[in-house]
Amino acid sequence: MAGLSGDEYEAQWRVWRTAAEDFQAAVTAYAGRDDVAMSRYEVEQAAKKAVRHAQEDPAVE
Repeated sequence: MAGLSGDEYEAQWRVWRTAAEDFQAAVTAYAGRDDVAMSRYEVEQAAKKAVRHAQEDPAVE
């Protein structure tokens, strides 16, 4: 969002906020399944770790 201002900044902020809300809802739904033994917190942390480390795979680049 660097370099954005005014309406452009607000529009990108709304997109980010919606994506964050969708992510939180998906984590909550997944953690609530009967076949998932991880807590909601553990699911969230595992997803974040997977995203952070996805680019470390040389096959990705």
